[in-house]
Amino acid sequence: MTDNRLSLLIKTLQPHMKPEQMLANEPMSRHTTFAVGGPADLLLLPYTVKEMSLAIRAARALQLPITVLGGGSNVLVLDGGIRGAVIQLQALTQVLYRHDDRITASAGHMLADVCEFACAEGLGGAEFACGIPGTLGGAVFMNAGAYDGEMSHIVARVRTVDHRGGVHTYAAAACRFAYRRSRFQETQEYVVEAELLLHAASRSAIQARMEELMRRRRSKQPLEMASAGSTFKRPPGYFAGTLIDQTGLKGLTFGGAQVSTKHAGFVVNTGRATARDVLQVIHAVQERVEAAHGVRLEPEVRILGEK
Repeated sequence: MTDNRLSLLIKTLQPHMKPEQMLANEPMSRHTTFAVGGPADLLLLPYTVKEMSLAIRAARALQLPITVLGGGSNVLVLDGGIRGAVIQLQALTQVLYRHDDRITASAGHMLADVCEFACAEGLGGAEFACGIPGTLGGAVFMNAGAYDGEMSHIVARVRTVDHRGGVHTYAAAACRFAYRRSRFQETQEYVVEAELLLHAASRSAIQARMEELMRRRRSKQPLEMASAGSTFKRPPGYFAGTLIDQTGLKGLTFGGAQVSTKHAGFVVNTGRATARDVLQVIHAVQERVEAAHGVRLEPEVRILGEK
C-alpha cells in the first residue's frame, strides 16, 4: 500500500474502527466464495451503519475509489486486486428481530441464517432462499432467487447507504426490482438493512420445505467446491446450464477453473484457480454456446478489480 491517501484514511478511521476491521493489502481470495482474487489496497469491515457511512465519507474526501461487497459470493475479483477502499459488510450483523409477520435484519447476516431465524419464529415465505449463498444485503442488491422465488417477493423495506455516505429508506415498490436487478445497482447505493414481509406457518412445514430444497440443491449443484454460485444469467427462453451442457462443455478446464461436471451452470475452482483461469472458462463458454445456439450468455457474477 503505497498511496499516502490510504494511510490518511486509516488514520481518520482509527478512532472509530478496530485494527482488525482495517486490513491493508488483504488478499480477496480470503474473502470471496470463489477463493480467487488479488489484494484489496485496504479492506474495511464495518460493524455498524455509522461506521460504514463514516468510511465512505472519509474515502470520498480523499478521492479514493470505493468498492462495496456483501459476503463475497456472486463476485469474481481479478488477479490484480482492487484499488482504493473495499468495504465488506459481512460483519454488519447488529439487527435481527421479529415484529408481527415481519423480520428486520442487518445486511451482513447470511441469508441462510435469516431463513433459519424465520423458521424458528414460525414465519414462512423465505424458504426458497435458504440455500442461496451470501448475505441478505447482497441478495437484495442482486434480487437473488431460486426455486420460483426471489427477494422481491418478500422484501417490504430496504435501508441503504449511498455513495456519499447518506442513509435512505425505500419501500419495496421503489426498489425497481427486476430479474437479478434492483435500483441500487444503478444508483450506487448499498443495502445495510432489510425488512421482510412473511406469513405465519408451522415450523415443521417450513423446516421440511427448506430441507427438501437443500436436498435438491446438494444433489444438483457443486456445493462442495469453491464457486461464486450460478455463473451466467438465464437467457430469455433458455436455461444457461442446459445450453452449456448441450454444447458438450461440462468439465471444460483452464488451469484450476472448470465448468462443473455436476451442473454446467457453475464454474468452479478445483483448488488452485486464478481469476484469469476463471475468465478463460467464462469466455470460452460464451463463444462456444453462441456459435452452437446463437445465444450470448451474460455473466451473473460481478467482475471486479484489475487484471
